Amino acid sequence: MAITLYDATAALFIQTLGAMEGFLKRGQAHCEDNNIPLGEIIETRLFTDMLPLRYQVQATIGHSVGAIEGVKGGVFKPPYGTPTSDYAALQAEVSAALAKLKSYTPDEINVLEGKDVIFNLGDRQMPFTSEGFLLTFSLANFHFHATTAYDILRSKGVPLGKRDYLGRIRMKT
Repeated sequence: MAITLYDATAALFIQTLGAMEGFLKRGQAHCEDNNIPLGEIIETRLFTDMLPLRYQVQATIGHSVGAIEGVKGGVFKPPYGTPTSDYAALQAEVSAALAKLKSYTPDEINVLEGKDVIFNLGDRQMPFTSEGFLLTFSLANFHFHATTAYDILRSKGVPLGKRDYLGRIRMKT
């Protein structure tokens, strides 16, 4: 069996965003149990020159749903999501992105293979094929930002482990 573009992208995005949905719920419960304002936690950074939890979560959406939509349209450009200072809105954005990812069919993603896509960053344009963009740029960024979001919650004492990050793994049935 060959690995398809869908398997290597959308299926992985679904797994990790599903996990993020879960660890954000655990983060909310931890904050509520420990009187940590949710508005404070979404502005938490691991280091002063890094962007806050809010951005990390929105970047995972941008590098999953946003990346697929960018490939479909031939152009990808930041920013991702809408600025929000509300934890519940951030959770809703993750749930909406997860629902959108689940709505894609394998055929809808696999047909994108070989398509040209331009990454626009200000005046700079970087040409890619869809698989080059998704597999070498967006997938790496997606996991970087998902891991950073997880790490921010851990730094605030949220009791998370590796299983919380891994989400629902696909085992042989």
